[in-house]
Amino acid sequence: MTQATAPTRATAVDMSHRQILEALSGLLLGMFVAILSSTVVSNALPRIITDLHGGQSAYTWVVTSTLLATTATTPIWGKLADLTSKKVLVQLALGIFVLGSVLAGQSHTTGELIACRVVQGVGAGGLTALAQVIMATMIAPRERGRYSGYLGAVMAVGTIGGPLIGGVIVDTDWLGWRWCFYVGVPFAVLALVVLQKTLHLPVVKREAKIDWWGATLITAAVSLLLIWVTLAGDKYDWMSWQSAVMVAGAVLLGALALRVENRAAEPMIPPRLFRNRTITLAVIASIAVGVGMFGASVFLGQYFQISRGESPTMSGLMTLPMILGLLVASTVVGRIITNTGRWKRYLVTGSVLLTAGFALMGTMRADTPYWRLAVFMALIGLGLGMTMQNLVLAVQNTVGPHELGAASSVVAFFRSLGGAIGVSALGAILGHKVKDYLAEGLAGLGIPASSSGSGGTLPNVHTLPAPIRAVVEAAYGHGAGDIFLAAAPFGLIALLAVVFIKEVPLRRTNGDAVSAEVERESAVAAGAGAPVVRTGGRG
Repeated sequence: MTQATAPTRATAVDMSHRQILEALSGLLLGMFVAILSSTVVSNALPRIITDLHGGQSAYTWVVTSTLLATTATTPIWGKLADLTSKKVLVQLALGIFVLGSVLAGQSHTTGELIACRVVQGVGAGGLTALAQVIMATMIAPRERGRYSGYLGAVMAVGTIGGPLIGGVIVDTDWLGWRWCFYVGVPFAVLALVVLQKTLHLPVVKREAKIDWWGATLITAAVSLLLIWVTLAGDKYDWMSWQSAVMVAGAVLLGALALRVENRAAEPMIPPRLFRNRTITLAVIASIAVGVGMFGASVFLGQYFQISRGESPTMSGLMTLPMILGLLVASTVVGRIITNTGRWKRYLVTGSVLLTAGFALMGTMRADTPYWRLAVFMALIGLGLGMTMQNLVLAVQNTVGPHELGAASSVVAFFRSLGGAIGVSALGAILGHKVKDYLAEGLAGLGIPASSSGSGGTLPNVHTLPAPIRAVVEAAYGHGAGDIFLAAAPFGLIALLAVVFIKEVPLRRTNGDAVSAEVERESAVAAGAGAPVVRTGGRG
């Protein structure tokens, strides 16, 4: 058991509640910056895309590019967290994210904006992976639900404040949408200072290699598939030689990635982890949650502004029921899990609420009463609050301390992957549906489709004649309902996955007392002992 217990001693941290809160302060502030910088754009995006003369594909890719970069880099950050100073890494990730935000504010075309959002995504991948890893390093699984509640609360505040601040910035003439990308910079500087003073963790050093080939091939396969989904049916037919080449290329790249991962000494996504049933099922559920969380909800701002003619500020206020549901569920359920050590019932309940919320939002139209939408959005928020953090918690409870980085980042990777797929696929569905509904509605008025005034770009409904405006609002409202309905089956997939997860009560410590249980799980997956890890100082 020497090899089994050494990693535990090297990574376990004995800290009081006050010390943990002090150490988490900078980390949570960094997470707040990342969330704020992301959500502040959500209600500004329709205005941004209109000003930059972009269409539905550009709208989709401004979001997808960030998610894709986050997806591709999350395993790399997670692997680095197992090899070097987590403190330096989280500061580096924060710096990259701020750089991307500042550059995005200087964009003059949708292409430039998408490229800058990729830089943001690289930083966000680090913050996403490292937040979970650092919490897992400092806090025992049984107590982690309590602190995950704090993380959920910060996420909720950032998610609530972001759209509202973004709406106000866009509606303020002397600021403009570019300030949506600058507003988080002061918070980021403060987060860097606080992290330097408060975060002190053991630095784990061991010889290892980063699987660059695996990361490149995985990213290329996913990117090619998403590009195909976005362009098919618009630039070329679904059944065409272009589609055949892109799909075949994505499959080939995926097969090569699998081959590389199976042979790599330090794979980005260790295949052996998937021999653990909990990890496999949690990954399936995370993909489904990601599709719903990003894929459907990202278009809410567009719905409120185009279908209902609301201002960006008002659009932010109208999404509050979903965010409040997320806040309540993540904080309350986190504390209950800490007190009881039981988590599966909340995963099941959350998946049921998520599925019901998406299905009910599928009935949404331009003239649906807002109170009804508020109830449906609250159900989605409650479902997300119960599932997101707890899926990570379930996985962290089944692996040894030396694998926390890899296991946590795998779940975050597939959640981001699900989000990227969801945004791309559902964005393509929305674009096609809106096009069909516009043609149908305008034909009923005896008007050619070109009279909608969009010309392939997102329309400004306030400048359209009343009859055409009504058709455009109805088309986007009906299309938004369709994408929520398309997201509902993914909630059902998440439900089926979590039902089959075996519940293991949360451990009360990260120390040696539980090493036998944890290492037995790891040994089954790995088929061999873990390498001895030595502590190389503090970072």
